[in-house]
Amino acid sequence: MKIRVLGGGPAGLYFALLMKRDWPDHDIAVYERNRPDDTFGFGVVFSDETLETLAAADAETYRAITAAFATWDDIEIRFKGTTHRIGGNGFCGCARQTLLTLLQDRCRALGVALHFQTGFDSLDQFADADLIVASDGINSVIREQYAAHFQPSVDLRPNRFAWMGSTRPLDAFTFSFRETQDGIFIAHAYQYEPGRSTWIFETDAETFSRAGLEGLSERESADRMAAIFAEDLDGHPLLINRSVWRNFPMIRNARWTMGNVVLLGDAKSSAHFSIGSGTKLAMEDAIALHASFRREARDVSKALAHFEGSRRQDVERTQHAADVSLVWFEHVRRFWHMHPTQFAFGVMTRSRAITYDNLRLRAPDFVDAADKVFAAQAGAETNDPVAPMFQPMALRDMRLANRVVVSPMCMYSAKDGLVGDWHLVHYGTRALGGAALVFTEMTCVTPTGRITPGCAGLWTDAQEDAWARIVRFVHDNSDAKFCLQLGHSGRKGATKLMWDGIDQPLEAGAWDIVAPSALPYYPYSVVPREITRAEMDEIRDAFVAAARRGLRAGFDMLELHAAHGYLLASFISPLTNLRTDEYGGSLENRLRYPLEVFDALRDVWPQDRPMSVRISATDWKEGGITGDDAVAIARAFAAHGCDLIDVSTGQTVHDAQPVYGRMFQTPFAEQIRNEGGLRTMCVGNITTADQVNTILAAGRADLVALGRPHLTDPYFTMRAAAQYGAQGQPCPVQYQPGREQLGRTMAQVTNDLRDLRLKARPRRDGRRWHQAGG
Repeated sequence: MKIRVLGGGPAGLYFALLMKRDWPDHDIAVYERNRPDDTFGFGVVFSDETLETLAAADAETYRAITAAFATWDDIEIRFKGTTHRIGGNGFCGCARQTLLTLLQDRCRALGVALHFQTGFDSLDQFADADLIVASDGINSVIREQYAAHFQPSVDLRPNRFAWMGSTRPLDAFTFSFRETQDGIFIAHAYQYEPGRSTWIFETDAETFSRAGLEGLSERESADRMAAIFAEDLDGHPLLINRSVWRNFPMIRNARWTMGNVVLLGDAKSSAHFSIGSGTKLAMEDAIALHASFRREARDVSKALAHFEGSRRQDVERTQHAADVSLVWFEHVRRFWHMHPTQFAFGVMTRSRAITYDNLRLRAPDFVDAADKVFAAQAGAETNDPVAPMFQPMALRDMRLANRVVVSPMCMYSAKDGLVGDWHLVHYGTRALGGAALVFTEMTCVTPTGRITPGCAGLWTDAQEDAWARIVRFVHDNSDAKFCLQLGHSGRKGATKLMWDGIDQPLEAGAWDIVAPSALPYYPYSVVPREITRAEMDEIRDAFVAAARRGLRAGFDMLELHAAHGYLLASFISPLTNLRTDEYGGSLENRLRYPLEVFDALRDVWPQDRPMSVRISATDWKEGGITGDDAVAIARAFAAHGCDLIDVSTGQTVHDAQPVYGRMFQTPFAEQIRNEGGLRTMCVGNITTADQVNTILAAGRADLVALGRPHLTDPYFTMRAAAQYGAQGQPCPVQYQPGREQLGRTMAQVTNDLRDLRLKARPRRDGRRWHQAGG
C-alpha cells in the first residue's frame, strides 16, 4: 500500500510509524513544509492516562518518550495572594521539538521516508497513493481546499492568547490569575525539561485592548507579561518563539474522510490548551486510525468508514470538555468574587472531567477545605462539615434540610385536571426519599391552559381538595417542603400525551389556544389566536385564583412557569413574540405581562413564603434568548420579589439546536448566579450525587434539581446521605432500620470503590520528577 502523509506533526508521524511497524512492505512517506527542527511553541503535556494509551500502542516509542519527559503530580492555583496545591493529578511534559525528534527517529528506523521543506498545494501530486492522510495542522490546506466536502466549522474564540517560554523551573502545572488596572490576565504554565517551562498567557479582548497589546512586538509583549507575572517568574526571563497574540480556533468537520483521504489531528479537530489535549487528541487519532486498518484488514474504504464512525464520539467528548473549560476562562471575571478555595475548586472542576468525588480521592485535604468554606457560607458547622448537598438553606422563612430537589415532571395522568392516587403515591414516595424540596408538575390554571388532556389543574374545588390531600401526606410523613408550580400552555396546548406523541396536536377533542402572536409551534400545529388584553387579564386572574387555592391546600412555596415555550415564555422570547404593542419589541416590553402575572401572585402569596420563576435561559436558536438576556430576565423577576431562579433552557421553538451533555444547563444557572448575584436552581442531565456536590462546591447553583433519577430512585437523597456519611438527614421513623443498614452497606461499598479507583490509577515511578539521565 502506498501511503502519503501530508504534515509532519505528532499525528502524521505517529500514524506513519505505527503502519510501517506492522506492515513493513508499505510505501509510506511523510511530507512537511518546514524543516525538521522548526516548531511553534515550547512544550507539550500529557496525562498519565494518555501515557498508558501510548504504551499500549507502541512500547518502543513510549520508552523513548518517558525517558525524555518530566513528570509531576500537582496543580498549583495562584489567586489573590493565595496558593492552592492539589496533588494526585499525574502529568508529564517535554519539549515539542523533543517529541517530534523522537517520532522522526522512530519513523526513520522503521523505514518511513521523511521529506522536509516540501510543499503540497494539491492532492493531484499524490494521485497514485492508496491512502492520503491530511495531518497538516490547524490551518490545513487540504481541509480548506475541499471545504465544500469536509464542511469545516471554525469557532474563533474571543479571548486572546500568546505562547511563550521561560527558564523558570516549576514542579507543578501552574495557573496564575493576576488582576491589573486593565483587567485580568491568566498564565497557564508547566515545566517540560530542566530549565525550561511553557507559559501561555490569556486575557479577554477588552483587557487586551485596554492594555495596548495590539501592535506590540513579540519582545515587547513578553516584557509586559513579565512585569505582570513578575512574582510568578521569580526573576526568570520570558522566551519567545512566534509568540504572537491570537484567537484560538475551535475546529470541527462534518466529514472527516473523502474517498481515500482522511483528516487527522488539528486539521480535523482542535482542543483548547486549557485542558492540554491538543497533542493527546492528535496522537490518539493516529492510534484509532491504525486500529481501524488492522480491524478492516487494510481495506481503505472500510477502515476510513470505521475510523470516522468509531472515533467521533471520543473526539467530540474531548472537544466538549475543552469547550466548557475555555468558556470558564473566558468568563473568569464571573468568579472573581469567590472565596479563594471555592475559586480553586472551580478551576479544578471547570471541564466536568474532574468531580467532587474524584478530587476527594486525589486531594482529600483540599476537598475538606472546600467543604468548610461551603459550610461557612451556609451558616453551618465548619469543624467537620457534611458534603455540600447536605448543607441547609433557607428561602424566606422556609428552611430546607439539604440542597436536593425533585424537579417538576409532568405525569400526564390527571383526569380533567384532577390529580388522584397516582399522584399521591408519586409525590408521597419522593417526599419520603429525603429530598428537601419537591415540586409539583406544571399545574394549569384553566382548562384551556393545559398542555394535554392528562395535565394537572387547579381551577375547581375538587382539584383543590385533591391537592390538599397530597400536601397533607407530604407534611404529615416527611420533612420535605412542597412547591406548587403554576403555568399556562399557550400555543403548546391541546396536544397529545407525551407517550402518544409529545407536542403533537390532538386529532380530536382539542380546545382553543392563545399566544402572544399567531405562530404555530410546528408548521402543521394549530395556529393560536393572538391573545387580547381582556384575555390576558382573565388568565392573570386565573393564576391568582389558583395561587389562592394552592395556599389553602397548604403548599410551602409557589413557582411561576415562564419557560419551555408556554404562554409566559412565549411573551419573553423574540422568536415567539412579534407584537407591536407595549407587550412586544424590547425585552422590557416582552417581560411586561409575565411580570404583571408575577406581581399579582406575589401580592396574594404570603410574604414569609418564597416564590420562584422557571425560565428558559437560552432558546438554542439564533435570534432568541441568550445567556446575557437570561441574566436581565432573572434580575427583573428578582426586583419584583422572586427568591429563586429555576434555570432551564429551550423548548421554545421546534427547530432549536440544543447542545446536550452532562449538566448541560448548569452553565446558565452559574452565569445568572454569579453575574446577577441571585440564587439559582440548576436542572438538566444531572444524575449523580457526585455531580450535585461538584455543582454546589464550585458555586454554580444553590439548589440542584433532579428529574429522571428520581423517577427510578425516589430514595436518591437517602442513599447519597448514606454514601457520604451525612447524619441527621430526613428519614421516616418507619424506615430508620433500613437507613441504618444502608449506612453500613454504603460505607463498605464506598471504601471498596475507593480502593479500586486507587488501584486503577495509571502507574507512576514514585518520583515527583523523572528526567533523562536521573
